[in-house]
Amino acid sequence: MASSSSSSSYSNPPCAACKFLRRKCLSGCIFAPYFPPEEPTKFANVHKIFGASNVSKLLNEILPQQREDAVNSLAYEAEARLKDPVYGCVGAISVLQRQVLQLQKELDATNADLMRYTNNEMGAYNPRRVGYGSGVGSYNPNPGYYSYGENPGHGNN
Repeated sequence: MASSSSSSSYSNPPCAACKFLRRKCLSGCIFAPYFPPEEPTKFANVHKIFGASNVSKLLNEILPQQREDAVNSLAYEAEARLKDPVYGCVGAISVLQRQVLQLQKELDATNADLMRYTNNEMGAYNPRRVGYGSGVGSYNPNPGYYSYGENPGHGNN
C-alpha cells in the first residue's frame, strides 16, 4: 500500500504552488494548470507579491478561459515588482517608452540623412550640371530619359 502511494506521487508530481505551500496537490487544484512543477519560481514570485490566498480567490472569481492570461499577468507583475519594488512593471514600461522615443528620433535622423544623400547623388549624376564630366553614359538620347535614377519627362535641355 505504501509502495502504490509513492509510485502515484512519482507519476503525478504536485504543482509548483502545492509544492511551495507544502500541501497535497488534489486533482481539482486551482493552481495546477497554471503553475507546473517545472516552474517553481513563477509561483514563488507570485506568492511573495500577491499571496496564495489572493491568487486563489482571483482565479476562482474569473472565467476559466481568462485564468491563463491572469496568471501570466500576475507572474509578469510579480517579477517586475521584485526587480523594482517602487514602480514594478510601470517602470519597465516607462523605460521601454523612452527607448521607443529615442529609436524614433534616430530613425527620423537616419531618414533625413538618407534623403540628403539621395538628393546629393541625384544631383551628382545630372549631365546638365556644370563640372560633372562629359555626361557620357549618363544621358540617353531618347527625350526625357535619364539613367541613374533621374526623373523621366524633364526634357533634354
